[in-house]
Amino acid sequence: MSAHDPELWAGFDEMTAEDVAGPMWDEPVPLNPRGQLPVFPVDTLPGWLGAMTAEVAEETQTPVDLAGCLALAVIGTAAGGRLTVRVRGQWSEPANLYTAVALPPGNRKSAVFGLMTKPLLAAEQALIELTAPQRAEAAAAARIAKAAAEKAEKMAANAEAEKLAELTAQAISLTEAAERAVIPVEPQLIADDVTAESLTTLLAQQDGRISILSPEGEIFEIIAGRYSGAPNMGIFLKGHAGDMARVNRQAREAQYIENPAITMGLAVQPDVLDSIGQIKGADGRGLLARFLYAKPESLVGHRNLTPALLSPETAAAYAQKLGRLAMTLAAWTETAELTLTPEADAVLLAYQRVTESRLRKDGTLAPIVNWASKRDGAVARIAGLLHLAAHPEDAWTRPIAAETMAAATRLGDYFTAHALDVFNAMKADPAQEAAHTLLTHLSETRTATFTKRDVFRAMPRSEFPAMSDLDPALNLLEEHGWVRQQPPPPRTTRGGRPPSPRYESHPRITPGA
Repeated sequence: MSAHDPELWAGFDEMTAEDVAGPMWDEPVPLNPRGQLPVFPVDTLPGWLGAMTAEVAEETQTPVDLAGCLALAVIGTAAGGRLTVRVRGQWSEPANLYTAVALPPGNRKSAVFGLMTKPLLAAEQALIELTAPQRAEAAAAARIAKAAAEKAEKMAANAEAEKLAELTAQAISLTEAAERAVIPVEPQLIADDVTAESLTTLLAQQDGRISILSPEGEIFEIIAGRYSGAPNMGIFLKGHAGDMARVNRQAREAQYIENPAITMGLAVQPDVLDSIGQIKGADGRGLLARFLYAKPESLVGHRNLTPALLSPETAAAYAQKLGRLAMTLAAWTETAELTLTPEADAVLLAYQRVTESRLRKDGTLAPIVNWASKRDGAVARIAGLLHLAAHPEDAWTRPIAAETMAAATRLGDYFTAHALDVFNAMKADPAQEAAHTLLTHLSETRTATFTKRDVFRAMPRSEFPAMSDLDPALNLLEEHGWVRQQPPPPRTTRGGRPPSPRYESHPRITPGA
């Protein structure tokens, strides 16, 4: 039959594009679209702190958000609960924060922590050395008191009847004095892997202040009940709010911590941040609402291999100012109150009005109402820390200025955008993240067709341990129109296992194909 034979082309006019290339594709539905999250605004930090933050991020080739959030945490550590921000009336906020940055492994979190916390560790060591004579004197006095009490007890035990009452009373008095003797512990600014009970004891020993700065998220496992078997978050709630805590010890009177101040600066893996919402009571009791979150984009795969290095001048200025600040406030026994200028109060009041309007049922902050209800207080705390960093020599003698409060509101907006993303991820269908991962793989590899077995072999086992783990992601991608399963080929009579399901990818995944 010739190619010009009419019978060859009979019926071709009735064929459609679907007969030739398969069904047409509809526009795919976005998978829980994620907006571009803002980058930490380094220019809101005072000069010496902003320079250190930017240069550490550059040398380590890490998102500036990590060093930026840690910069706020180290200033909070230096403040040590010795400053509060009086907003207006009875409203005041302690100048301490809880920050948590989510970054995957391989992002040099430990290097950033090492550079940003080094001056605090040096200050801690200096405080230990400075207070060594005081601790030695107290220890000697305690030993002498104990020895005197033991000697008096022996004398009373062997006393004659007429002297028994007198010597017994003397022994009791000396024993009570020996039991009241307190030997100060070594000063400590930073803790890490610590239980809730140990943290409470640390607060009592460290005059109500301690900081947890860690490049890992183990503290969330501890809060969830790693050691106790049940969630234990009470001291973490009180340590953020400054509510009185009580320490009970065997054979000792209860100790009261009037205004506990805990600062937290954490870096965690994203899955840890997504899973903390599962801690029983964490949302209802307000633990999740106390954290300022950041979820920056990882730079792994896009890093500059010859970055500019941290300059000695920047590092020296940072060490000098942060170290002196920590040493100065560590010696304080009373709390100082920071006030606002009328202009700063007006800036914060305008910000409060925006927050209030967005907390309505149809407002943008309604999905995170618990967190957003604490947003204005967090901004006041940030303003206090920025003010302290801007005037490390005498911040407590001057009010917080309007420009400082304006900078704090910009940071408030930054943390709000990230909080919306974090809480959305906490509440999302687990298949969402898996579908995002799979869609990213198909887009980067421009895969037009694939079998389920092929894609399983290509994906990391940490994401999809078993082939069946692909099903929720594939189903979600198919529901949203990003992939479609091809009809299975006819079964043969030869037996054997059925062929792996085959899929097509939407042309948007393979542009130009």
